[in-house]
Amino acid sequence: MGFLKTNAVRILESKNNSHSIIEYQSNEDEIDAVSVANKIGAPPETVFKTLVARNDRNEIIVFVIPGNFELNLKKAAKSSGSKNIELIKVKELQPLTGYIRGGCSPIGMKKLFRTFIDESAQLYGKIYCSAGARGIQVNLSPSDLVLLVDACFADLI
Repeated sequence: MGFLKTNAVRILESKNNSHSIIEYQSNEDEIDAVSVANKIGAPPETVFKTLVARNDRNEIIVFVIPGNFELNLKKAAKSSGSKNIELIKVKELQPLTGYIRGGCSPIGMKKLFRTFIDESAQLYGKIYCSAGARGIQVNLSPSDLVLLVDACFADLI
């Protein structure tokens, strides 16, 4: 296999769940989930992006939402039992998660943060999310992703 062995890929390979890794050409200008969806030939609503936020208690929380939507901060706060939520600064992403912008996977972060996946993921047999680097996505069932990262489904968009 030619793809990069990220933490996410190592974790996926150690589990017995059904998944596939999809590689694609990546460049700095097209790291958003909709561009990725176009590159891998998938509907944008099935390519989920990973957003990292901080709440009013300085807790880091991860939100995984369809790539063609924006995170609703009020719904995110309500889902996580927070007064308010704001996305972290890009420069904080790698020190906190071990991943870079455009390659942030909910799987295999430096710590297991509380994670919420938009409930729309349950509409699909398989969804895509970053496999931990630009240029690779993982395709897996939403229920497997929930188990891998100890997440909850929530209304986030």
